[in-house]
Amino acid sequence: MNIGITELLLIAVIVFLLFGTRKLRGIGGDLGTAIRDFKSAMSDNKSSAVAGNKPVTAPIENDKE
Repeated sequence: MNIGITELLLIAVIVFLLFGTRKLRGIGGDLGTAIRDFKSAMSDNKSSAVAGNKPVTAPIENDKE
């Protein structure tokens, strides 16, 4: 089952009609941000694993006054 260029264009037109360009642009931007954040977190994880560093966590402060 091969999907040709005409079928892909037809699907794209239907998606644009259903969602509109503004909503698709917002979804694309959110997806791009999520992918960029994920890659950044993965590279931070690799660099700390290579250096042998453990993740730094802030101590929990209890305010009992």
